[in-house]
Amino acid sequence: MHPFRNPKPCLSLFHHLFRFRITPTTNSPYPTIPSNHFSTDSSTTYPTTTKTTTSVSIDAGSSNRKPISLWPGMFHSPAIYALWEARSSVFENPVLSNGPSVLKTPSRSRTCIFYNFSEDHMLREQYRNPWNHIRVGKLVEDFDALAGTVAFKHCSNEDGTARPLLLVTASVDKMVLKKPIHIEADLTIVGAVSWVGRSSMEIQLELTQSAQGNPNISSSPALVANFTFVARDSATGKAAPINQISPESEQERLLWEEAEERNKFRKRMKQEQKHGESEDPARLKALLAEGRIFCDMPALANRDSVLMKDTCLQNSFICQPQQRNIHGRIFGGFLMRRAFELAFSTAYAFAGAAPHFLEVDHVDFFKPVDVGNFLRLKSCVLYTELDNIAEPLVNVEVVAHVTKPEHRSSEVSNRFYFTFGVDPVAIKNGLRLLHVVPATEEEHGRCLNAWMLRT
Repeated sequence: MHPFRNPKPCLSLFHHLFRFRITPTTNSPYPTIPSNHFSTDSSTTYPTTTKTTTSVSIDAGSSNRKPISLWPGMFHSPAIYALWEARSSVFENPVLSNGPSVLKTPSRSRTCIFYNFSEDHMLREQYRNPWNHIRVGKLVEDFDALAGTVAFKHCSNEDGTARPLLLVTASVDKMVLKKPIHIEADLTIVGAVSWVGRSSMEIQLELTQSAQGNPNISSSPALVANFTFVARDSATGKAAPINQISPESEQERLLWEEAEERNKFRKRMKQEQKHGESEDPARLKALLAEGRIFCDMPALANRDSVLMKDTCLQNSFICQPQQRNIHGRIFGGFLMRRAFELAFSTAYAFAGAAPHFLEVDHVDFFKPVDVGNFLRLKSCVLYTELDNIAEPLVNVEVVAHVTKPEHRSSEVSNRFYFTFGVDPVAIKNGLRLLHVVPATEEEHGRCLNAWMLRT
């Protein structure tokens, strides 16, 4: 029997994996579940970022399922399915007009999801990598789904109905790992809107872990990310105004100011790139000079260096219907996960030892990717940072190309920048990384752009 012909029995396997918590709004469309619904979770304390609010729980394994054709989230992780299904009742009764914008507080959009890794072995196995660490690529995928849910809640009307908007990920600015994430400890991801423009918003997400008696785990955030979403009118595709935000607490006002500075920095970066005004650090100039020696006098080239083109990897695939989001296009979190996995492999092949994730420096979403598109992901090491020999860094770029053989065309849809560290044991045992040098002005420009995004 095909495993997806009758989704209810299949999905009911996941009912014990998640506790999904959202902050309710007035006349919320989400169902209220009795407080004793999860008997094994009655004593769990969930961390919050600012204001403590009452929350309701949504069972990720509810038998009240939607048709497969409407909810492709079931083909992703149980967390993503739960997040997407939380929006289902609103999508079934959308309003036909935009209506006036309203002023909302960050607490109105605050949403968190809890991973019960300490008790649910089935869930934990889905997020375990071969080195018994967390699969960061899957977390990145979940982060995008949670950010989308937060954006959706902020843009909904006061009565909880959906406005006719398309909300899409525009970019990711700095997803920074502040401390190790332990696969055996419960974790919670919390997100809320931190800044709003006319048609765009920034959403900050924080991942925290429960110490549960482990002295190596603290309650401070382990991973922090900032997602930028933009709103488009579903009929015209043009930018659409969204609800504004009113910070309540001092911390929320501080987050607003920090997000405002990041927004100004993004605009300044675009102007500098447009007019070629970026300051070229001496170190990158020296790398380009060394790359020219590789090309013109290879016998005299520095043997501690390697050309950028010799660090490249790539893969290709057809985008399947199961990878689409609720708008029918390929889910941005899926693209981020695939890009992360290729970047990890690239750093691994370059370093000769297993890398560990440190940052998503930046992600750009230029064009949507549709079901059936032929997608090519190309990666390379842009540069290495070897100033601290004990803790060398590897910066990897991944570029996604939507290729259309019928039209003989190929367009860039996404750019991803990642920074990895290298296994400290391998470094201690004598492993040394090479300098990566650009051979052309175009490669040098890519290095400079990545360097500016990281600094």
